[in-house]
Amino acid sequence: MLTKIVSGKGFIAALDQSGGSTPKALKGYGIEEGAWSNEEEMFGLIHQMRSRIITSPAFGNGKVIGAILFERTMDGTIDGKPVPEVLKERGVVPFIKIDKGLEAEENGVQLMKPMPELDALLARAKGLGVFGTKERSVINLANAEGIAAIVRQQFEVGNQVLAAGLVPMIEPEVNIRSPERAAADRILKDELLKALDGVPADKQVMLKLSIPAEAGLYDAVVAHPRVARVVALSGGFSRAEACQELARNKGMIASFSRALLEDLRHQMSDEEFDRSLGQAIDDIYQASTVKA
Repeated sequence: MLTKIVSGKGFIAALDQSGGSTPKALKGYGIEEGAWSNEEEMFGLIHQMRSRIITSPAFGNGKVIGAILFERTMDGTIDGKPVPEVLKERGVVPFIKIDKGLEAEENGVQLMKPMPELDALLARAKGLGVFGTKERSVINLANAEGIAAIVRQQFEVGNQVLAAGLVPMIEPEVNIRSPERAAADRILKDELLKALDGVPADKQVMLKLSIPAEAGLYDAVVAHPRVARVVALSGGFSRAEACQELARNKGMIASFSRALLEDLRHQMSDEEFDRSLGQAIDDIYQASTVKA
């Protein structure tokens, strides 16, 4: 799995919409909020959507090298098999989203909420054959103190993940709508390089970053020996915009969610669904592997 993540041609699908973002994801899929009467039914509907994606011929064509799962999806099954096992059978490396949401903004950033049950979750994920984790925090302003705090917390959690035998995907997202986006990118780059120098020599982490305002800004991060792979989030860009921006950054591959799923609808026939998903996968694969 490490070899596939480090050197595989393709991208990582983000299928990890959690409780708060699930209704929005379902609405985008063509299922309105009145279609479920409780949380269990809501999660059942999103699981059906993810199962349809994972079992699509387009998803198993070799262009998707990894997938990030929500905890309930990781614990679920498809045709009686654990979801991580199904992914691996399709040549897709499984990851698990571990953060529990964001704190209120302070110093221009939103740290991750505490994760008191993280060790138990990591042990369960490892037992299910999961390769790595993903943990998200958000940078809204170019506040040096806040960004340093974000990176410090991310690497503390990352070390906990490494100790559990998994590979962390560290995600300090820069809000692409920020009026200070470019400056925030530059501060983040410097803090990441300092933190990466402190990762043990026999370990590697992954990074999931917003596509920078300045193309190529993260080249030194991509090349750092403690970095297994740098992936990009779409961050609110449309798929066309995200692919155009990603193609300008060598060494970065996609880990898109909304940009991957934006054209998929519950009402589609299987043929229409597979064709639409296949087109999205082709577009994102191209931007991940062919650089402008």
